[in-house]
Amino acid sequence: MNQTEKKAVIEFKDFQFQYFSQAEPTLYDINLKIYEGEKVLLVGPSGSGKSTLGHCLNGLIPFSYRGEVKGSLKIKGEETRDMDIFELSKKVGTVLQDSDGQFIGLTVGEDVAFALENDCMELSEMRETVQKVTDIVDMGKLLKSSPYELSGGQKQRVSFAGVMVDNVDILLFDEPLANLDPATGKTAIDLIDRVWKDARKTVVIIEHRLEDVLYRDVDRVIVVSEGRIVADLPPDELMAADILPELGIREPLYVTALKYAGVSVTPELRAGRLDTLDVGRVSQAVRAWNQAQEKKPEREKGEVLLKADHISFQYTKRRRILQDINFEIKKGEMVSVVGTNGAGKSTLAKVICGFVKEDEGKLYYSGNDMADWTIKERSHKIGFVMQNPNQMICKPMIYDEVALGLRIRGVPEEEIEPRVDRALKICGLSPFKKWPVSALSFGQKKRVTIASVLVLEPQILILDEPTAGQDYHHYTEIMEFLKSLNSQGVTIIMITHDMHLMLEYTPHAIVISEGKKIGDASAVDILTDEEIAKRANLKVTSLYELAVKTGIEDPSAFVQNFIDYERGARGE
Repeated sequence: MNQTEKKAVIEFKDFQFQYFSQAEPTLYDINLKIYEGEKVLLVGPSGSGKSTLGHCLNGLIPFSYRGEVKGSLKIKGEETRDMDIFELSKKVGTVLQDSDGQFIGLTVGEDVAFALENDCMELSEMRETVQKVTDIVDMGKLLKSSPYELSGGQKQRVSFAGVMVDNVDILLFDEPLANLDPATGKTAIDLIDRVWKDARKTVVIIEHRLEDVLYRDVDRVIVVSEGRIVADLPPDELMAADILPELGIREPLYVTALKYAGVSVTPELRAGRLDTLDVGRVSQAVRAWNQAQEKKPEREKGEVLLKADHISFQYTKRRRILQDINFEIKKGEMVSVVGTNGAGKSTLAKVICGFVKEDEGKLYYSGNDMADWTIKERSHKIGFVMQNPNQMICKPMIYDEVALGLRIRGVPEEEIEPRVDRALKICGLSPFKKWPVSALSFGQKKRVTIASVLVLEPQILILDEPTAGQDYHHYTEIMEFLKSLNSQGVTIIMITHDMHLMLEYTPHAIVISEGKKIGDASAVDILTDEEIAKRANLKVTSLYELAVKTGIEDPSAFVQNFIDYERGARGE
């Protein structure tokens, strides 16, 4: 069925929106139709207006975020300005980026049943409906569990079930992959795809991780920049259009590899998904490029700075979180710690920082046993940036938050300001120096927490998901900054789900699965090892898959060649 025969379920016409707190509109001249049964991906840099578009769809604008609306927005033929948020919620179901912010019930079952209770549904029918939708998202056996005990992927499934019980026509996903490991993210995209096809919903996905969403079919990709729609194309045409890199949006790695190999990416190549790529037309060029690459010499590594010797830890007697962990991290390294949600990665960071005490084994810093070091003593050497910025921030104003650690240490005020200014500048927060923290987005709060640790100038910096929720521009900004810190001698350890980050920036990777170390090698070796990827809920890189498809004998070498070439292109 072509679009002329379909009904538009979402229709923006000459639409503009300006927050009351802003001097300029956030959205300009939006003209967009989304048709019944379509799956559409919305992408754009941070601050482009894509989340604001989402808020307009689900009624958060104008009901929660006040501002001036011009033009028309119709959902299922009805003008949204004539509807209240309750009516809108019956048409558009939203799964938020931060699942914790969406939970209401004390158990999974209660949470999913909340909307049905509001509708005064009879108990037996309610139980049946809850069981049915939780079974669809594979959570039917955990109805009595607390939502807060679940993994990131499970929390998201509960949120998904919570909006599906209303049997809404339109499902809106706001950055559904932001806090998920690669394999769980893949499962989430599979789940969205399954519901889209089986229940014939209209699906709108707002997401930074373009390549991960394009793992399954998408009808159109709508690109938003500076409050305007700059492209509205099927994936195959978008990959051929060269729009994404100019806007600072990360195109799929395999598409970048094709371009490096001199391939002219046209819509006929069907490069929107790796599964549909016309491999026969690109194989020769990719193999020729691979053979022409020179092997780069390995960087010399320094002395061992941090050593874990048979570390084990458990919160309760029933379950060991960490089991017999051994590793060595050299001075000046950049290291990724990767693995599935709940594998023990964040707990390992807490043990290193001294927030919890290991039950067995020893930790050494520059050969010195850290067993008797206090948290304060460790904090002089090791900085830790947590995954959730709301758990770190304790001051209402940004400047005071970043200055807090220095003030606690008794640093003179005249020395504090230039150090805070430098940290804010590095993290792209200088314009917000005098702002309240409450006015910031999740991603901006993340950068405040990084600034508050950087200002202390630690020797080892541990970051838990440093780029979660960041667009490619800010991701690159933060990572390039971390790399510049690293070049000055700061050792950086990143707990991450981001395989791009791992490949591009961290030559050394440690893999944790079910509390055990199952891999300790180069990032390239880890991400081209299918067995380790499967055990640790990672996803082999699309570069590896491209190498296999094009008949390259040593896919790992191809991936390394790509990384080296890209670093060369960036002038490293």
